Amino acid sequence: MKPSASCYLVLVAAFCSGCETLQSGANPERPLWVHRPIGALRVVVREPLTAPARVKGELYERGRPEIDPVRHRVFVGSSDNGLYALSSDTGERIWRFETLAPVQCEPLYDPVEEALYFGSNDGALYKVAASSGTLRWRFMSNGEVSRRPVLSGGKLYAVNANDTLLALEPATGKLVWSQHRTPARGMEMAGYAGPLVVRDAVYVAFSDGNVAAFNTRDGSEKWPPVDLSAEAEQTLGELPKYLDVDTTPVPGWVGGGPVIYVASYAGGVFALDAQTGNRVWANDRAAGVTDLVLWSEPAHRSRDGQRSPEPSRSLLLASSGATGLWALSPEDGREIWRRELPEGGISAPVPVAGALLVSTTRYGLYLFSPLDGGVIDGIDMSGGLSMTPAAKGHRAYVLSNSGTLLGLYVDPPRMPVDVWRPL
Repeated sequence: MKPSASCYLVLVAAFCSGCETLQSGANPERPLWVHRPIGALRVVVREPLTAPARVKGELYERGRPEIDPVRHRVFVGSSDNGLYALSSDTGERIWRFETLAPVQCEPLYDPVEEALYFGSNDGALYKVAASSGTLRWRFMSNGEVSRRPVLSGGKLYAVNANDTLLALEPATGKLVWSQHRTPARGMEMAGYAGPLVVRDAVYVAFSDGNVAAFNTRDGSEKWPPVDLSAEAEQTLGELPKYLDVDTTPVPGWVGGGPVIYVASYAGGVFALDAQTGNRVWANDRAAGVTDLVLWSEPAHRSRDGQRSPEPSRSLLLASSGATGLWALSPEDGREIWRRELPEGGISAPVPVAGALLVSTTRYGLYLFSPLDGGVIDGIDMSGGLSMTPAAKGHRAYVLSNSGTLLGLYVDPPRMPVDVWRPL
């Protein structure tokens, strides 16, 4: 269903009118995406999924699907306490696994073991067979698990809402080591950060505003925790109301050295030296950020054949319900562009076909340009979406707040509109 004219104009106005002028540092050349005003997004799978009778309270679907492009499957959790496996081509149900609470966690699919790892709001981590949904093991973490686990170096890493980092044996679910910080007192934003594993370090952020790095071998500190709430206090002149660092750390490079990008809700976006934790740069204007995504595009030829080759580009995208959608330079944190968000905010931006796809809690799904935040196309969805889409190639999947699985095709540049190819 395409958006009504009024809805589309509302969203375009929300993204474009009253926004700050495009900064001089922005590259005006076209990306790989060839701009289209409409017709780029098409719904090709629409399958009612969530059972309303099993849902307690308001129906919101969060988390993110996991796509298996080889066996044509998509795995997604639901507020009806279930994890579903479905055909990515038709939406037909393959199996359903029941937990004791809503599943708001993005599953992790391991094609080597043909297994899925995921968490539930019941406080447990699960491993199930991807082919049948048969339980392999269950580990009780004593706090809801809604961030995607990480499988690396023979260990499974997960974080729960009680500020506990866990390292488990993937085969058995046995605890290898854990690290815990006492949650911050006072008010916190909903959500928390997941783990990032790079080589021999696992990076995680906590609700008290600290970012830490631990040795993957035994959980010992690689560098002392960095208190971003103290940074925010220096900037604001007072202790911030919200201390949280809810963004999962994102890896990157600045000046030839490894960094991690994180965002303090009150203090803004930071680049920290991955080896020492020292601050590399900070942008304190980008406040209220709840999601970070590093977008990049390789150098490529101009599609009209009349321009010089387009250079490679990268942007650090920061989603904030308070200050808008930011595109920052990964090198120094300077603002490239900023867009105000529609009421209710948006999900993390998801790269697909050279563009960015987002869910909006009030207006549906929208596709926009990463170079200036301009809206390309949109699909109006009654009830909105709280889940972050997942994308592979030109295919994307998301579960709406009404409990319907949507499979979308994003038309790439110069490809016929009627092409619908299986994964």
